[in-house]
Amino acid sequence: MTTRSPEPAPASAPVTWAGANARRLARQRLHPDAAATTSPFAAPGEAVAAMLGAHAQVLSAAELSVGLRGDGLTRMDVRAALWSDRSLVKTFGPRGTVHLLTAADLPLWTGALSAVPTGPNPFPKDARMTPDQVEAVVAAIGEALTGAELTIDELSDEVVARTGPWAGDLVMPGFQVMWPRWRQVLHLAGHRGALAYAPNRGRKATYTNPGCTPLPGVGALPALIERYLYAYGPATPAHFARWLAAPKRWAAEQFAALAGAGAIEEVTFAEEGPAWVVAGDTDFPDAEARGVRLLPYFDAFTIASWPRERLFPGAAYERALAGGQAGNFPVLLVDGVVAGVWHQRRSGRRIAVTVEPLKPLSAPRSRALEEQVERVATIMEGTAELTVGRVTVGPHA
Repeated sequence: MTTRSPEPAPASAPVTWAGANARRLARQRLHPDAAATTSPFAAPGEAVAAMLGAHAQVLSAAELSVGLRGDGLTRMDVRAALWSDRSLVKTFGPRGTVHLLTAADLPLWTGALSAVPTGPNPFPKDARMTPDQVEAVVAAIGEALTGAELTIDELSDEVVARTGPWAGDLVMPGFQVMWPRWRQVLHLAGHRGALAYAPNRGRKATYTNPGCTPLPGVGALPALIERYLYAYGPATPAHFARWLAAPKRWAAEQFAALAGAGAIEEVTFAEEGPAWVVAGDTDFPDAEARGVRLLPYFDAFTIASWPRERLFPGAAYERALAGGQAGNFPVLLVDGVVAGVWHQRRSGRRIAVTVEPLKPLSAPRSRALEEQVERVATIMEGTAELTVGRVTVGPHA
């Protein structure tokens, strides 16, 4: 009796850009087709968790990012979550930039971010700090901010008093001024869970110690990678490295370890080749996204979605990116891809919204755009006036 060898399992079909893009939009409640997604998020924290942090260098942009994913959420709901019930935390997140993160996920975030290796020291030799000095400053920041809300100048005085005059040397280039040496590890203190933003005191930012104990990196990093792949997969280690501002080789090693443990699996991403998803998470929509959406500055979807050439096709790549960097322009999405830019100007409750599509919009899409503008105004608690302009593409755009 002959025994036949088992037939190899058929290779799964490649994941298309349209399918990947539609799934990313749906998981962030941005899919224009309401039938393709579940209900919008009911709380700011749900939206922030789904997008893996809302970029908050400009807080109003973060408020809009969250509101657009929510069910009747306004900017005041985001502010209440941030400053009243403290379910959100404003701190240093991916890429060392200011983000809104959920308080529940802060131990995971700080554990993962603390474990990311740093690259070459970018500062001049006479401005650098030794490893011991770095640890001393981070400890001083955490101690000074425990139970306190301090401005940057007040925090500087405390750090220098607790470490030594060297920490206050004015060797760091700032905005047309020189900052004290210790400021180069401000974001690191956030990544270690020793610092977060507190409510402004007038026009001045203040900081506090959020009382966070980071999870061990050995567990936090794999969890963050899996969350990233759930939100933005299929993705490659290079995509993850760029999103996190981490070394590419290190990211590849993390993916390889997770693949070996069976936590993630490789798929063929039609536009990129081999890419990764969470193990078993291989269902993608057949239809591409349809409809119109407005997204603000540095929205997480535009920053984390790859390949960027497909999200910003043709003239959009030149007009809506700054040297290939996403986020510098609020964007108009048509059928799930960038199809123009927009901007707003506020005066009291009046919000003047100007949208510049790359191509003329059909009547149904124009009506959908009007609805989006009204939604932006509702989230920002104002009254909108829409102007549709003509976008200029070229070196002087």
